[in-house]
Amino acid sequence: MRKKYYGIVLAAVLAMSLSACGTEGKEGETEIPGTEQTAREEEKKNGQDGEEESETAGGESGEVSLSEEAEAQEDLKAVGYEYDRESLTWELVWSDEFDYEGEPDPDKWGYDVGGSGWGNNELQYYTEGDNATVKDGCLVIEARKETVGSRDYTSARLVTREKGDWLYCRVEICAKLPSGLGTWPAAWMLPTDWEYGQWPASGEIDIMEHVGYDQDVIVQSVHNQKFNGGQSKGVSYHVDGVSEDFHIYSLEWLPDKLIFSMDGMERYTYDPSKFSKTPGYEYWPFDKRMHILLNLAFGGNWGGAQGTDDSYFPVEYYIDYVRVYQSPEITELTGGDSQ
Repeated sequence: MRKKYYGIVLAAVLAMSLSACGTEGKEGETEIPGTEQTAREEEKKNGQDGEEESETAGGESGEVSLSEEAEAQEDLKAVGYEYDRESLTWELVWSDEFDYEGEPDPDKWGYDVGGSGWGNNELQYYTEGDNATVKDGCLVIEARKETVGSRDYTSARLVTREKGDWLYCRVEICAKLPSGLGTWPAAWMLPTDWEYGQWPASGEIDIMEHVGYDQDVIVQSVHNQKFNGGQSKGVSYHVDGVSEDFHIYSLEWLPDKLIFSMDGMERYTYDPSKFSKTPGYEYWPFDKRMHILLNLAFGGNWGGAQGTDDSYFPVEYYIDYVRVYQSPEITELTGGDSQ
């Protein structure tokens, strides 16, 4: 089934009973603790600073030689694309509506497994399917107080890697988030091939993050070689009821910018040209295919920054659907495969 994005978003929003409707909350510049980060592909999840980027922060300055300028021109990223965003069409290319029962579709989802701390001193052990199930029309990721290996908590981290990988797309994730001190749910994207090197060089896109000690605050952000960890670029904002109602968290990934939204309302745009006249991969590694991750962490440098509480276990992270759209106009413009 193929539909234009705008029609689907309108139908989805109208179909949902969102108690926060009309009270989306106000954008803020809440400081969120950053963390030091390892550069290991499979050990990645970290805090954000939550501040919307400024128009001038990180800008280039100083004289550049002719040879340096020529080299920079050859390596330019995210420039030279002309299109009318308002006229783009979006076609559904991949989705999971979770309209079945049992384990998540193995043709669409794999798992990252282990209890290494994932680069952030997280407390959970990610299992292969034991903590993820599909029931009542939703994917449910459940964190439990139970011992596996050296860890006293379990959860799940689902990935579409090598099952769903895209270059330029629109992603929508409809979810209801857990609450409780120490919880750290996320919906995000990582590079599939890491062509610019290990984290953060090949980039990361956080479509949604939330920590239990900062209830009803959503973070959407970007990491790359230039801006990462506590210096990532993004936004945080307050929305009532993220643990009581389903909301739609969205990313529009274009060849020259990343646009983040919630419930159809645009919240933040990452545009590398705001920070450099000649952006290279350090500002824009987002011209390589990426995949989706859904996970529920517990504790860690950000999730556990104000402690943890076992009294409410188990906790559940509900995902109603995941949808990926691509624009034929953008695919034609970029002259490459859509994946």
